[in-house]
Amino acid sequence: MLFTNGKTDCKPHEVGYNEGRIDVLNNHLQRLMDDGEIQCATYCISRKGRIFAHGGVGKKSFRTNDNTPVQADSVRWIASITKVFTAVAIMKLAEDGLTRLDVPVGEILPQFNTPPYNGVTLFQLLTHTSGMHSDGGCFDNKYQTNYWKLIEDAYKLCAEDKKKEFDWISAALGTIGNGFRIKPDTEWAYCSFGFVILGAVIEKLTGIHANKYIEDYICKPLGMKDTAFDLTPEMAKRYIVTDEDAEKHLNDVINGKPIEPHWIGDTLNIPSTGGGLDSTSYDVNRFGNMMLFNGTLDGVRILGRKAVEKMTSIAVDYPNYCWGANEKNRFYGVGFDMRNGPAFTFSDGTYMHEGAGACSLYIDPKEELVAAWIVPFAKEGWFSRALFNVQNIIWSGIL
Repeated sequence: MLFTNGKTDCKPHEVGYNEGRIDVLNNHLQRLMDDGEIQCATYCISRKGRIFAHGGVGKKSFRTNDNTPVQADSVRWIASITKVFTAVAIMKLAEDGLTRLDVPVGEILPQFNTPPYNGVTLFQLLTHTSGMHSDGGCFDNKYQTNYWKLIEDAYKLCAEDKKKEFDWISAALGTIGNGFRIKPDTEWAYCSFGFVILGAVIEKLTGIHANKYIEDYICKPLGMKDTAFDLTPEMAKRYIVTDEDAEKHLNDVINGKPIEPHWIGDTLNIPSTGGGLDSTSYDVNRFGNMMLFNGTLDGVRILGRKAVEKMTSIAVDYPNYCWGANEKNRFYGVGFDMRNGPAFTFSDGTYMHEGAGACSLYIDPKEELVAAWIVPFAKEGWFSRALFNVQNIIWSGIL
């Protein structure tokens, strides 16, 4: 087994954890690699704010002839875990009196100030209950509206002299036949584009691009040196390489070559607040501990206690039919997933978020346990053993 240790604050037994369960975790991750489900894994686990397990298992590169081990501080895209950073940013603005969660988006972004969108609120976007079209793949519908394609198609049709004034929000909302997938406040349906809109809200209220706001007001104050929307050359050198395209891009970053926009979001500098952050398990764990300790970590205040309580209380419990589910109640907080059930062994009140392809962050306030792990899938699909089973193994060590 290729294994590397990262920095820790204490031994597992010092925070009431059975050290032997870490071996079980490593063996499980190796089994997933042997079965071809994941390429490698990194994890960072803490209790009572002290990191007791921090490691990497497997290979950093997808290439069969490259056996460089993944490091505990290897960098990887954390996808939709970005959304909880966006939610914290919105809560910061609410704390500062710049907005409220019940405010209609149309009061901030004029593109939403028209039927049918004028009733959509920040709260609905944060809880995936706005009724807007969900992510592709959520439902079996080949005619699913894709906001990004609507934006790209409209941009291509835009005259060259008008491209500097191109309004991507109007392009996404204004196409004939768009509107809502379902009536708002009737169903939970995962909508990443709603968090992109929240990025536009952040920029409108602060005058700062949302990516920069999150980095400057959340990541940097928390000492999250390896968390950013744009890779530095140093981060790129530690990046987990999963395919040839990624390898080429990383080499360009490392060698200082100009990075050409590879999709419409980059071309138009649209906020990447739905899933654009790169990070490490260690940094994600720090973010989780900030939430665990009521918005403050190491003397740095990001949020107040009441804002954290609002975000991590069950806010909605609508039906969920995404990805073949048939749940009567999908419990969700403000930006955080709060589902529970027979698959999980964490405490009531635990909140979490996953990221595609894949990674997880779980925060259990009762046990004061925070776990973050990154498990890049080695093939197409979604593998619950790398997510739900890992959660059960980690929680099994609590004494």
